[in-house]
Amino acid sequence: MADNDDLKALIRTIPDFPKPGIQFRDITTLLLSPEGLATAVERMVAATSGPVDLVAGIEARGFLFAAALAVPLRTGVLLIRKDGKLPGATIAEDYALEYGVDRIAMHADACVPGQRVLLIDDLIATGGTARAAVRLLRKAGAKVVQAQFLVDLPDLGGADALRGDRVDVSALVSFAGH
Repeated sequence: MADNDDLKALIRTIPDFPKPGIQFRDITTLLLSPEGLATAVERMVAATSGPVDLVAGIEARGFLFAAALAVPLRTGVLLIRKDGKLPGATIAEDYALEYGVDRIAMHADACVPGQRVLLIDDLIATGGTARAAVRLLRKAGAKVVQAQFLVDLPDLGGADALRGDRVDVSALVSFAGH
């Protein structure tokens, strides 16, 4: 990972949110900085490996970065949403939460088999949502060429789990702990 201390300094930590013991990494402070946002997008574009046909963003903050990267990469944006939020025919994938399961979906015709997809989200923690998104994209026949995140929480193991799923993973900054 390149030295991105300038970006890391723009990310606010809110202790004990949403529950005691959690150090919430709040990217809204980076989003409020025109220079910080532009720099993050430029660095994510530079970190993109190989050509991509689509940038897939995971709801909701992943949409922001997916759209921003798609413009310079000259690709379309594929939305991965919570189930029931997209009109038309969808395909979906379940994933485990701490207490229960959730489901994400995408339009059934959002990509064609063989398209190269860059998966984007703001943060990777345990990797449950990102791993479900990879399964969903692969179910549609897409080739997930890379997954990128603004923030990685490596102690929670999500990036390593994605690598175990044969996905090239990168993040601009990382924070120890939860």
